[in-house]
Amino acid sequence: MTPPIPNLSGTGFVPVEVIKAQMRPPRHRVISDEGFRLFFPLAALHAALWPFLWVALQDYALLGATEIAPTVWHMHEMLFGAFGAALIGFLTTAWPEWTDTAPLRGRALWGLAGLWGGARIIGLLGLDALTPFAALCDLGWIAALVVYGLRLSWRQRSDTLLAFLAWLSAFAAFEAVTRAQMTLGDSFAATEAVKTAGLVFLGLLGLALSRITVPVSNLVLDPSGATSPYRPHPGRLNLASGLVALVIAARIAGASEAVTGWLLIAAGAAFLDRLAEGFIGRAALRAEIVALMLPSALAGAGLIWLGAVGLGADLSTAGGWHLALMGGLGLAVLAVMSISGLFHTGHSLPLPGAVRGTLTLLLASVVLRLAPETDLLDPFHAHLAASVIWAAGFAVWLWRYLPLLANPETLGDHDGC
Repeated sequence: MTPPIPNLSGTGFVPVEVIKAQMRPPRHRVISDEGFRLFFPLAALHAALWPFLWVALQDYALLGATEIAPTVWHMHEMLFGAFGAALIGFLTTAWPEWTDTAPLRGRALWGLAGLWGGARIIGLLGLDALTPFAALCDLGWIAALVVYGLRLSWRQRSDTLLAFLAWLSAFAAFEAVTRAQMTLGDSFAATEAVKTAGLVFLGLLGLALSRITVPVSNLVLDPSGATSPYRPHPGRLNLASGLVALVIAARIAGASEAVTGWLLIAAGAAFLDRLAEGFIGRAALRAEIVALMLPSALAGAGLIWLGAVGLGADLSTAGGWHLALMGGLGLAVLAVMSISGLFHTGHSLPLPGAVRGTLTLLLASVVLRLAPETDLLDPFHAHLAASVIWAAGFAVWLWRYLPLLANPETLGDHDGC
């Protein structure tokens, strides 16, 4: 039993627990202490609710979409909504750590959240008339991240962030093109632009995985952290991202479907090649390694699928895009949020059992989403089941991690990565 301490007011004794409770910062300050605490839950909340609401309540027939196809809104909102929030949380947490600077806190993070959230409300209903305002919101948070990264790089005289800044600038450029085409009412051009934005995100994924895989693998192999038995192959660090850049360049240059198809297959093969980094003996079956390898596997398979379509295969392009983006990026977001969320709250591996369940649910939802593309299920029931299981996966993650992220006892706790 904790001994009481004197109450200076002379009214008796106050337990230490009461004193500590009174000294704890408000919940909103805890959640905005670092980017991951605020934006990882927002990413999970968006990923859980938005797709389910689109399918279950509207059957993709967005209430405000009078000119732009709902599929454009759907793809855009997943990239810049759920995945965008995870990106903000990751970069505003990782960049200060990599440059040994203080992280963004408080009003700066709430400002980014306000810009991000404003566009998401518009995207939920597909309000075509408010597209220019939504564009300003999304371009605002991306531009803020670019400026923030440039300031850190200049202050520290470091080139560590430059590759991320280049991809982030490309992300902003294709967001601008997408929003411009949406404003003009050109669904086809907007679709092509947002697809290219998806490829840019895959480029960012390749960079992020190359930075995360090394410390995680070493911690799995030696939990003490005293040694670093894992050494990645230097050629794999930027190969996947570099080949994705070639695909983007080919699309911009108007290359033939065959040329773009071969480049897509090459980029997909580079992502599959990253699976070799997971071959670390029996530890390859650990949830942490599986969570980092599956995104590369699904992204690679999706890109190869799209490349095969370009070469004349009788496959739907929707299947390839969902495999690469819903599967590859979706599981990558889960892996990054799960691992970073542990390390930055003073915890370490292994991942909680809930994450294994979430991985299983997300994989099942991807399979269900692909079922109509192979004529196994009718679209509505397959999409509804996929959205429910997808939502359940991120809801489980939120249930398990929100108490960690909002816990004032974990402020300032870091354990690598």
